[in-house]
Amino acid sequence: MAKRRGIEVSIAIAEAARQADVDVVSAYPITPQTHIVEHLAQLVADGVLDANYITVESEHTAMSACVGASAAGARVFTSTSSQGLALMNEIVYLASSLRTPVVMALANRSLSGPISIWNDHSDVMNERDTGWISIFANNGQEAYDLTLMAFRIGEDRRVMLPVMINFDGFILTHVIEPIYIFDDEEIAGFIPPFEPIYRLDPDNPVTMGPVGVPDVYTEAKKQQEVAIRESRPVIDEVFEEFAQRYGRRYRAVETYRTEDAEVVLLAQGSVIEAAEVAVDHLREQGKKVGAVELRLWRPFPFKDLKEALCGNTIKQVVVLDRCISFGGQAGPVMSEVRSALYHEPKRPMVVGVVAGLGGRDIPLSDYVKMFEIGEECLRTGKEPGEEPELVKIVGLRE
Repeated sequence: MAKRRGIEVSIAIAEAARQADVDVVSAYPITPQTHIVEHLAQLVADGVLDANYITVESEHTAMSACVGASAAGARVFTSTSSQGLALMNEIVYLASSLRTPVVMALANRSLSGPISIWNDHSDVMNERDTGWISIFANNGQEAYDLTLMAFRIGEDRRVMLPVMINFDGFILTHVIEPIYIFDDEEIAGFIPPFEPIYRLDPDNPVTMGPVGVPDVYTEAKKQQEVAIRESRPVIDEVFEEFAQRYGRRYRAVETYRTEDAEVVLLAQGSVIEAAEVAVDHLREQGKKVGAVELRLWRPFPFKDLKEALCGNTIKQVVVLDRCISFGGQAGPVMSEVRSALYHEPKRPMVVGVVAGLGGRDIPLSDYVKMFEIGEECLRTGKEPGEEPELVKIVGLRE
């Protein structure tokens, strides 16, 4: 039976990797994800986890070791953040193109410059098109659960793709939460041994990662695109099995008090719980508002999003990005959502706001402001994405 424990979220994620019985951990310390790999290193040193912990000199090498180990048939885990992920970038592309199902815990943190160790989503948005399955957790329980599910999803023979679990730096990484931690025996029945389709073996040699001449490169990329889109049914299956086994249900898109809502705020990560508090606050004032959580980032849940936002009472969607798309329209999430709904005849108006950059606090008053922006757009029929203000930053000091 799962026991509820007061545990740091980073340690809970490390425990999930231990319970998955990983064979190889390769990582480099970087704030704020360091506690994850420190704990795993201690577990290996103490003999609690029978795994190889590969000490490397950089995140670039850490991901290189992960890809090599996975290609050899090992179950592999890593963790990083911010500049570390940026340094990994070259090999992050290789992990997905070689179909190596590495699991990575990404402690979301802002990118330099200026130097910032605090939370926003600029690191993960920089990796949007690398071909990884990407899922967001909004609290410690979700971070633990989703890490377990990541192994099932990525290693499924119908998928064979790497998976990153996003959770907010400091807001979650260093916070102690009451989390239900499963007994090891319960997880052993949920995560089967890893059985790769191909593996590097001197006795049975295969070629992985050859040169992609123009005659084959396009077809290889098409196969990747098909693979990540076809991972969606497997993601849903794993979510459903987890719900049946353990009682907690996860969906690609979650809604909160949207049944009769006219204005909704869409967000990712830990801010969604604060947004729900703002919804309750405004509902007490008679406002018809709601919140939508975009949990699955890649593959993008087009159908789920349309079902949540179109053909009902919702007239205005305010998308909260914690990343600026420089020179574009607000942030990446807003652009994706607006594009996804473009052809829907009963689509709501979509407006983007940016907040919480570099770890700046988003108080209740700023969430209220976001809903007010949505209401103003409804009244005027004009979005802040039009001239003269292209990027609406909430909480910007005057």
